[in-house]
Formats: sequence, structure tokens, C-alpha cells
Amino acid sequence: MIGMDKIREAAEEIGGIVHRTPVLTSMRLNELAGNEVYLKGEHLQKTGTFKIRGASNKVLKAVRGGASHVVAASSGNHGQAVAYIAGKSGIQATIVVPEDASPVKISAIEAYGGRVVRCGLTSAERIPEALRIAKESGGVFVPPYDDPDIIAGQGTTGMEIISQVPGCEAVFVPVGGGGLAAGIVCAIKQLNPDILVIGVEPEMADDTKRSLEAGTRVAIGPSGTIADGLRTSIPGELTFPILQKHLDLLITVSEKEIAEACTILFQASKQVVEPSGAVSVAGLLSGKSGIAGRKTVAVLSGGNVSPQGFSEILKA
Repeated sequence: MIGMDKIREAAEEIGGIVHRTPVLTSMRLNELAGNEVYLKGEHLQKTGTFKIRGASNKVLKAVRGGASHVVAASSGNHGQAVAYIAGKSGIQATIVVPEDASPVKISAIEAYGGRVVRCGLTSAERIPEALRIAKESGGVFVPPYDDPDIIAGQGTTGMEIISQVPGCEAVFVPVGGGGLAAGIVCAIKQLNPDILVIGVEPEMADDTKRSLEAGTRVAIGPSGTIADGLRTSIPGELTFPILQKHLDLLITVSEKEIAEACTILFQASKQVVEPSGAVSVAGLLSGKSGIAGRKTVAVLSGGNVSPQGFSEILKA
């Protein structure tokens, strides 16, 4: 577990960079979920996702250590965050993305000044390529999730939830590589171990579910889930043991459930949330957790989706 001292240190480090994102409510969502629901709006965060928290914590430390170039592997959101904070710090950023990366996310990386390199379809392909580029260029590799500074940065989300939603009883959080879920579970279980932390993963990218069932990290092949930010092929070496020990429950949701969650969030709360960010609400609404009548938080982890892409989701 990442200690609260490290998470509080991260909060101090990134305090001048990130937003303290709002918590939103919706009477309609309460009715549909059968819970008192609070939405943690990380889709309103700088660069459009929670990723700026961990990226800023890691990159700012690297800059103080003399780094002039950072390299990341990302399906899009982490890359945007790294490119953003690198640009603000006056250093170069190279982002290795999958061949099928979202055009809107590629455009954002380039707009922040990042150089884009395409490689493969899975994290198992792009991470080694990013490590190779970092080694050859003398740059610092900024992992998407498997790093103590990244996890601590994401854990600041959990700190905010505790202070913003007094009496919170359960938190639903998206699971991809596990950085956000690990950070949140570390913060929440140390601040209030009675709060349930429930991970939600797409059925089509269920590497964490399979790994928890097997008791060890299990790799899967490329995924075509609409939740493109959660298309990891294997849980992280650091994040998986944290989730394995401290996550109360992990549930999976279908593509239909994810699309319906995006639609409900738009209709009931007027929020544009990307599929990866809406899986938490999909999990909550699915009823698979058995949670009812609780004061519940769903983390909306991102909002980076093109108008065309979002329109297609609403039609689904």
C-alpha cells in the first residue's frame, strides 16, 4: 500500500497544477441506482481526466532531478497529461500510442506539444517501445500506472472524496491498468477502512478480473471495448497486489451497459463523459455489486471523447 504520507506529499506537489474537481448530484440517477449518488467529476479535470494528477507528480519530480525529456506509453489520456505538464515545465515529451488510438486524443497530445509515436495495439507492445525510446534518448519514462509516484498522485482523488462527501459508504472506480483504483483504495482504506471500494472493468478488457480469479497477473489480447482508456492487456506489477489485497469487489460491465451509462449521465446530469469514465456509473446501475440505499460515489474518470464519437454512443 502507498502510505498517506506519500499521497499527502503528492497533493502538496500538484496542488498548484490540478483542479479540486467538483462533486455532482442527480435526483434521477439516485432513483435509477437506488442509492444516494455523488459523481466525482474528474472528467472536468485539466486535460480532461484524472491522469494529470499522477503525471504531474512524476514529471515535476523528474524536472527537479534535471530531466529535459520525458517519454510515456498511453492509449491517450495519460499521454495528454504528460505532454501538458512537460510543456508547462519547458521540457520535451514523446508519447507512444496504439495504432488505433482515438484521433481526438492524438490531436490533444500534439496540441500540448507532445511528439506522437504509434506502436501496436496493446500496452504490452507500447510500454517496451516507450522504454526503448527513453533509454536511447536519455529521457525519463513516465509509466501510465505502475509507479509509486503515479499511484500516489491518483490517490489524491480519494483524499478529495473523503473531504467532499462526508459519510460516504461506497466508491465505484474504473479499472484499467489499476493506477486510479490503487491510488483511491490506498487513500480511502487508510482514512476510513469502512468505506467499500468497488472496481468496475469492461467485460471486453477483463484482465484484472481474470487475474483476481487466478490469484496472479493474467495477460489478455487486444480489446475493442468502447472504453478505450481501459484497454490494458495485463494489470500492473505494483497496482495488482494493492487491488488484490484491498479492493472490496470487482465487477465487469458490458458494452451496452457502458453506452447506457454515458447516455444516462448526459440526460440526467448534462455531463459529457467518455466511456472509460462512465464505467463506474455502469457498474453502479448494473446492480451487480449488491449495494443499495448507500451514500455512494462514482468516479467519472474522464471526458475526452469527440462529438462524433459521443453522438454514436448516444445512438447505441
